[in-house]
Amino acid sequence: MRLLFVVPYPHGEAASQRYRVEQWLPILDMHEIKYEVAPFWSCQTWQVLYKPRHARQKSIGLLAGFIKRCALLFRLPAYDFVFIHREATPVGPPWFEWIAAKVFRKKIVFDFDDAIWLPNTTASNKMAASFKWHGKTRSICRWSDKVSCGNNYLLSFAQKHNQKVVLLPSVLDTVHLYHHRKEQRAEVVLGWIGSHSTLLYLQLIEPVLQRLEQKYRFRFVVIADQPPQLQLQSLEFRKWKAEREVQDLLELNIGLMPLPDSEWAKGKCAFKALQYMALGIPAVVSAVGANIQAVPNGKAGFACSTAEEWYEHLEQLINNPELREQMGANGQEWVRQHYSLQAYHSTFLSLFR
Repeated sequence: MRLLFVVPYPHGEAASQRYRVEQWLPILDMHEIKYEVAPFWSCQTWQVLYKPRHARQKSIGLLAGFIKRCALLFRLPAYDFVFIHREATPVGPPWFEWIAAKVFRKKIVFDFDDAIWLPNTTASNKMAASFKWHGKTRSICRWSDKVSCGNNYLLSFAQKHNQKVVLLPSVLDTVHLYHHRKEQRAEVVLGWIGSHSTLLYLQLIEPVLQRLEQKYRFRFVVIADQPPQLQLQSLEFRKWKAEREVQDLLELNIGLMPLPDSEWAKGKCAFKALQYMALGIPAVVSAVGANIQAVPNGKAGFACSTAEEWYEHLEQLINNPELREQMGANGQEWVRQHYSLQAYHSTFLSLFR
């Protein structure tokens, strides 16, 4: 069997791709399954893609990506399955997917972990947003042999367009990578991990953190690719690096995941919360979408619907290291059983049967 992974990003640069594609590759090696990974963006373009200016370099990178996709079409006959993560091209209609499915008659496995059929315009993508062609998600679902979705909200959408839909959460390797346990100490460190696209969600709990700062001493560590714009005395920014991700997370005592109650947010796969819990860190999250299923409320963390609930639950955890320790242990076992790479090994391989 030979598999082709059509992905957006360079290797190791984006969490979505690392956990939904790249971490599965050693499993394929173990089963002696041949594969190739074909990213759209080059490393050079990726470095400037979400930065202001650099229009010429971005345009050249976009053109180069389209040329690579055209060249890739001529190699499709060599593969048994074409696994498409999110989309083959970042803008325009799904021409690559249509040719692969209708002309070359390839079995497509379509995978997504966001509500990518919905517009989600931010400051960093507003120029490209009008060219995104969001409706192509429905078409790719229809043309695919199977669709792999990160949560039940996404699965419900895909099932309207394809009967062979598989629930595959964004899971963690709890044996080789996420196997450490946070030791709760007297010092309290609250924290958040994510990218520039979700940094604005921290503003939802900024007033809560400001209230807590008036009464308690703690550090609030943000691990991201860009610094947040928050008025917090406790704020510490940590530049995200793949090789330090677990080490930086283990500095936290309490992990946060605020979300707005929106259709786009319902497509999120609770991955931040899973990262916290996998390392024995209680997760305090917004009671939105997959967060509700991913975090056992009151056992491994808290799901909050109001600002007052956020304040009360964070205060409770700040004051009680024993509760943090117990919730951390519960969360770690929960992730091992329900959201680990090992638990979904067979599910992933079933996509190619």
